[in-house]
Amino acid sequence: MISIRNVRKRFGDTEAVAGLSLEIATGEIFGIVGPDGAGKSTLLRMISTILAPNEGAVEIDGVNVFENPYRIKDHLAYMPQRFGLYEDLTVEENLVFFGRLFGVTRREIRSRMKRLYQFSRLEPFRDRLAGNLSGGMKQKLGLACSLIHNPRVILLDEPTNGVDPVSRREFWNILYELLSDGVTIVVSTAYLDEAERCNRIALMFNGGIVVTGRPGEIKRSIGRRFVAFTTSDPRHSEEALREVPEFEGVILTGNTLHVFVDSVAAARRRIVAHLRRKRIRVLSFKETLPGLEDCFVDIVARGGRSA
Repeated sequence: MISIRNVRKRFGDTEAVAGLSLEIATGEIFGIVGPDGAGKSTLLRMISTILAPNEGAVEIDGVNVFENPYRIKDHLAYMPQRFGLYEDLTVEENLVFFGRLFGVTRREIRSRMKRLYQFSRLEPFRDRLAGNLSGGMKQKLGLACSLIHNPRVILLDEPTNGVDPVSRREFWNILYELLSDGVTIVVSTAYLDEAERCNRIALMFNGGIVVTGRPGEIKRSIGRRFVAFTTSDPRHSEEALREVPEFEGVILTGNTLHVFVDSVAAARRRIVAHLRRKRIRVLSFKETLPGLEDCFVDIVARGGRSA
C-alpha cells in the first residue's frame, strides 16, 4: 500500500530523515518506533503530503503522492501529534465539519456517525465542546474525525502520547476493529509496549531505519541470551559493569539490571567476580525474555560500536 524509496528531508544543516526506504502492506498496523528526534513525525508528514522530501519518492497504492497529491487525499487520513480539532465546536459539530470538508454528504455523515459513536463511546458527549474533553476522549474524537470519509490509509502521529493507560488500551482496541475493514494503519510511537501491538514495526533512530520486522522476529534476531539480576547496590553496579566492554549495554530498570550475553554461565561468573572487586554482592541472577526496549537499545548500541 505504501512504498517509500530513498527519502531524505533536511532542515538547514539537520537531516531529519536520512535516505530511508520502507514498504508497508495493505491491511496491517505498522509501527514506526523510536525516541524523540528520531524523525518519526517528519516521515509521517511526508507520507501525508504535508512536507515534500529533498530526495526520494513516496507512493500510496502506486500513486506518487507528490506528483499526484489530489488523487490520494480522499483516501488518506492524518492525525497529528497535537490535538488539531476545533475546541469551540462540539463533538458532533467537529464530525460534521470534517465530513463536509471531504465532500461527504450530510446524510452519509449521519449514517457514519452511528458506527463512529459506537466504537469511540463518544455519543453521550456529542454536545460537549471539544475543548472540554479529557485527553483520551480528544484523541478518540480526532480519530473519529479522521475516519468520517472512510479512508484506506490512516496515519497516526504518537496518538496516545500523554493519554492515561485505560484510554490507551481503548484506543488500540479501536484500531484493531478498523483492521477488519481492510484499512492500513501507520502509527508512530515512543512507547515500546505499544510497538508489541503492531503487526510489523520499524525501529527508527537518527533519521534512519535500524531494523524492520515483526516484534517477535526482531527479538529473535538479536541472537544472544538475556539475563536479569539484582545486587546490593544497583546504581553503582551499572556504573561498574559499563567499565567492561562485554557488559557496557547493561541497563538498570527499577532495581533490576538487564544485559544481553553470549553465555549465561560465563557471564554470571564474570559479573559476580567484577562486582565482588567493587564490594557489591549479586543477590539473584536468571535468564529471561527481552522486551522490545531491551532489543532496541542493544541494536542501537551495537550499531554505534560498529560505526
